[in-house]
Amino acid sequence: MVVLGFIIVRGLKPFFHSYRETLADGSLAEGTASFSYFWSGIRYNNRFDFETHHYLYGIGHLIVNSLILNLYTIILAVPTSVLTALFISKIAPKPLALILKSGVDLLSAIPSVIFGVFGMGVIVPLIRAWARAWGAKSASGVSLLSGAIVLTLMVIPTVISVSVTALDGVHKEQMEGSLALGASRTQTNFKICLRAAKSGIFAGIILGVGRALGEATAISMVCGSPIQGITWNPFAPTVTLTSEMLLAIGEAVPGSMNYDIRFSAGMVLMLLILMTNVILNDVKNHLSEVNPPPFFIARIGKVMKKGTLAVISSFRKSWQKHKAEKEKKQ
Repeated sequence: MVVLGFIIVRGLKPFFHSYRETLADGSLAEGTASFSYFWSGIRYNNRFDFETHHYLYGIGHLIVNSLILNLYTIILAVPTSVLTALFISKIAPKPLALILKSGVDLLSAIPSVIFGVFGMGVIVPLIRAWARAWGAKSASGVSLLSGAIVLTLMVIPTVISVSVTALDGVHKEQMEGSLALGASRTQTNFKICLRAAKSGIFAGIILGVGRALGEATAISMVCGSPIQGITWNPFAPTVTLTSEMLLAIGEAVPGSMNYDIRFSAGMVLMLLILMTNVILNDVKNHLSEVNPPPFFIARIGKVMKKGTLAVISSFRKSWQKHKAEKEKKQ
């Protein structure tokens, strides 16, 4: 809570505190950060607007790039992790399963910078070769796809470990009952084991996505850093919220706008992780129940609709009462 409170206080400071700084061209600027440009801008540092007296730091494109990168990561990591966990828990012989578990534990202990170095030395050249073979343009292999593959390698051990634990907890009686009813071993694994362990599997996915959203070092090494814009092309360089926060932080002077605005970006990152976890937990709860309730977003929409209708009804009654009193006086 202390860390959260500190980030929120420092993150809100650029929008209320006036900063007096000397720009690169020697001119003197004094003002606050633009709140609207901060959310909608497509360039992180767009200098200073002397008309509105606002510093223009935008992270709108960084949020979208982060979501795109993590979507690629989820698409690559989730099927691979779940199928690997199923193989380790239910299919592989015990000696092989122990070896694979040890390998997964070893992967989860590797620092992110090592994954970044591996990405630079192996994945980036591989993506460059693929791009040339398919006739796509790629900046030396440094791209969105390279970052997604590196993040996948980092996320997979976490999802596998939690999923294996969840699959090991499936009752043996459920499997034996399925086999006794004539189901094959494959049908039992996919229709009984995975369904019974889906709550734990989703927990692993949530942990993996949280790690992917917060990763900065490895991403900065393999994704590149374009100045502005949203990256849709998987073979093009990209920049995410975390990599932009890490970029040139050593050159930022403590107490300056360029320094404090990174706390604002960190506050948005925490909000992004929180929203992602809420959505994934909502999907998990929806799939875990026999008679699932509506999704959280649908429930919020229903509450907001009721609240809006109640406010309109109250306003209408007040207006009719006021109108009746006015007519009565006349």
